[in-house]
This record gives sequence, C-alpha cells and structure tokens, in this order.
Amino acid sequence: MRFSGAIAAALLAAGVVGAAEIPQAERRSGYDFMKPDTKAMQDEDTANPGMLWVLDGEALWKRKAGGADKACADCHDDARTSMKGVAARYPAFDKTTGRPLDLEQRINSCRTNQQQATPLPFESRELLALTAFIARQSQGAPIETGADPQLAPFIAKGRELYMQRQGQLNLACANCHDDNWDKKLAGAAITQAHPTGYPLYRLEWQSLGSLQRRLRACISGIRAQAYDHGAPELVELELYLMSRARRMVMEAPGVRP
Repeated sequence: MRFSGAIAAALLAAGVVGAAEIPQAERRSGYDFMKPDTKAMQDEDTANPGMLWVLDGEALWKRKAGGADKACADCHDDARTSMKGVAARYPAFDKTTGRPLDLEQRINSCRTNQQQATPLPFESRELLALTAFIARQSQGAPIETGADPQLAPFIAKGRELYMQRQGQLNLACANCHDDNWDKKLAGAAITQAHPTGYPLYRLEWQSLGSLQRRLRACISGIRAQAYDHGAPELVELELYLMSRARRMVMEAPGVRP
C-alpha cells in the first residue's frame, strides 16, 4: 500500500507524460544510478553477496541428477567456455514449444529432457544458483537478445505490455522507466529498467532474485494482478526488456538497493 502510494505521489509530482522510448545513446544501466557503496559491493567479488549463489551453481553444474544420472558438465563441459555469452542471448526462441524461453526455463527444460530430473521451482536456491553461475560466464559480454527474427512477434507483445496502463493506479512500466527515469521514488532513483544484472542481489530482499520476481513486484506495486512465474506474458516482457538493452553489457550477478 505504502509503495503504491509512493509511486502515485512521485509520478503526480513529476508529471506523468506520454511514453517515449529512450534513445539508444541515452540508455544507462541501473548500476549508473547506484550509490558508491552499492557499486563497490557489486564490483568486488568477495563483497558481492550474489557470488555465494554463483559458487553454489558451480557445484550444481558438476553434480549428477535425475534418472539419466548426468550433470550439466557432462553435456556442456567447462562452463567458462561453453556458457560464455549464452545468458546475453536469452530469452531465446525454442523450436519445440514455438515460443521464447528464458534462461530459467531452459535450465529446467534440460533437467527434464536431458537429466530426466524434476524441474526446479522458480526462485528456489538451486535454480537461482544455476542461473547465476551461467549468467556469470557472460559478465562483460554485450547483450544480443532479439537478433533472431523468430522473436519479433514476441518482442512486440512484450513492448505492448510494457506500454500498457494497468492496475488501480493505471500506470505502465514506461511511465516510470521511460518518462521519469533519474527522478526519485521513495528516496531511490528510478532507473531505465535495463535487466543487465539479473539474477541480482537486492538489499531490500536480502537475497538473490530473478527478473521475473522484480517484474511481479512492480506489477503488484501498481495494484495489478501479477502473472504467475513462467507465464508467457512475463517471458515476453523479459524478452522486450533484454532486446531494448541490446549492446549494453551483462553484469550478473548485480547488486541493487
């Protein structure tokens, strides 16, 4: 309630205007809006809490699982080579389902089809750890998501959702992140919503979390009904945000307030 009221008050004070996309030359990572102490936490591996999940993910990468008694490493060998740049291309088009999958869904698809293991629950320690470990291999790589022409209709759906007003506050993602970026909301800077650091550690959460967790929190914050984890709408919104951040560099695991 307080969060939603703060959003409404901040946007009314700023003057909510019609959404206009941020020019490529003006696009900035959320890192740029952070205070020096939070930047320092992200920059130093020994201080970055997200690295605890990366280390867990490295162990899981080598651990055999499921009826096939196989580890990720049995197929993909050394992740430092095989997974380099992979997270920078997700969500990616999946031929089997005919639609995009995000990285968490791809991990679970491999578990089901290759390891004959049960899928890991969304936001579970294990799924976040594997995602963080894989994403870490792309740190510093430019985001390439959206280059596949098969993704075009799904990117369009994600953009439509990003621009769509919804909830009791009748706000769109774009009203905060395109129209009012770098203004303050409850004392914190409004960023441009580029998902360069996910999965990331939020000080507010005291935990690592996925992009979908953040999107669901934002949707609830405008008093709209949040989509379930893994819903096509969330994946399409993820896809649009990643394609919008093309040529920016991956930072995972990021740290945010």
